[in-house]
Amino acid sequence: MSVSFAKALEAAHDAAGSQNHPASTLYVVATPIGNLADISLRALHVLSRVDAVACEDTRHTQQLLRAYGLDRPGSQLLAVHQHNETQAAQNVITRLGQGERVAYVSDAGTPAISDPGARLVNAVRQAGYRVLPLPGASSVTTALSASGMTGDDGFVFAGFLPSKSAERARAVQTLAVESRAVVLLEAPHRIEALAQALSVLGERPITVGRELTKQFEQIETLSAQALPGWLAEKPERQRGEFVLVLHDAPVPASAGEGLRVLQVLLPELPLKTAVKLAAEITGESKNELYDKALALKNG
Repeated sequence: MSVSFAKALEAAHDAAGSQNHPASTLYVVATPIGNLADISLRALHVLSRVDAVACEDTRHTQQLLRAYGLDRPGSQLLAVHQHNETQAAQNVITRLGQGERVAYVSDAGTPAISDPGARLVNAVRQAGYRVLPLPGASSVTTALSASGMTGDDGFVFAGFLPSKSAERARAVQTLAVESRAVVLLEAPHRIEALAQALSVLGERPITVGRELTKQFEQIETLSAQALPGWLAEKPERQRGEFVLVLHDAPVPASAGEGLRVLQVLLPELPLKTAVKLAAEITGESKNELYDKALALKNG
């Protein structure tokens, strides 16, 4: 452990040592998504104090813990992944029943979001034990905060789209009629296929986050139709884990909005100028607005 992390661990105990961390509790602990410095003081304190750490990959988690000087014997690392989650949950529940504190961490970020952990949390709650979350790094909120997504209606978290092309295409068609921003996740070996599927969304903006918080982090905003070409330009753009923010869709003008705007503008402006401004304000077709303007003039 480096001197800096030794000081961080000392600070963690000072900051969180006096807080209540009850026994027979599952602690859901967020870990960094790439940058080791993004661990919270409270997470360091809890990870040093629990009786066992449940995790997706015991080798990966052991390396993470070792980086902070929190090495643990293999008996205190419990594998909980998509292939054994139900059975492993019973092991965790047994330990909680014996008064132990158990932490759960995923390979990166906040657990139980598009990765194992949700079934574990549900089983622990069903068994009557407490689940205590420790917030921290999340690729979803990290990408959103840098996307410039300006919609007022929030966002939808879609996670990983289906891997089969026909199912993925149907999922994209659903996204096409979703007016809110949508957050997607994807692995490097499937990003090209996802980009091709999303390209049918045309000019709708997408912010691509690649290798977030890491040395070669890249965040770019471009149109959906330009995404396949952007990825193909440089081989390194297809490496790393991806978070994509499909920006909120422009809100179409309500029926009659163009006509109402024209009624305000025409008495003050030449017909073509009024039509141009009405199209910019409402997003309606200039040709349709021109016909409406003529009808108003002649009426």
